[in-house]
Amino acid sequence: MTPDDLNDALDAMAAAAGDDPSKQPGLITVQADHWINVLGVIGAKAATLADGLRYRNIKVEIALSNTTSVVTRPEAGARGEPYRELTAHS
Repeated sequence: MTPDDLNDALDAMAAAAGDDPSKQPGLITVQADHWINVLGVIGAKAATLADGLRYRNIKVEIALSNTTSVVTRPEAGARGEPYRELTAHS
C-alpha cells in the first residue's frame, strides 16, 4: 500500500459509510517494515498520548504482526478509540 493507496482507501471507506458511523474508518494498521520503508512519509502525528499516532485523524497502529490495512470502527474496537472524523487529504 502506497500513501496514495492509503488515502484512496480512507476516502472510499468514508464515502461508502455515508451516515453510518460503524462503517467509518476506525484504525489504520501497518506492518512495521512497511511503515519504515513506505508509509512513514505520510506525516502521521501524535497530538496527545491519549490520541496516539494519527493520520487524517484516524489512529495508526504499527506492529510487526500487523497487516497493512484500514479497518472499520467495529473491527478496530477499543484499539481505534477515541474515534475522530476523517479529515481531508492535504
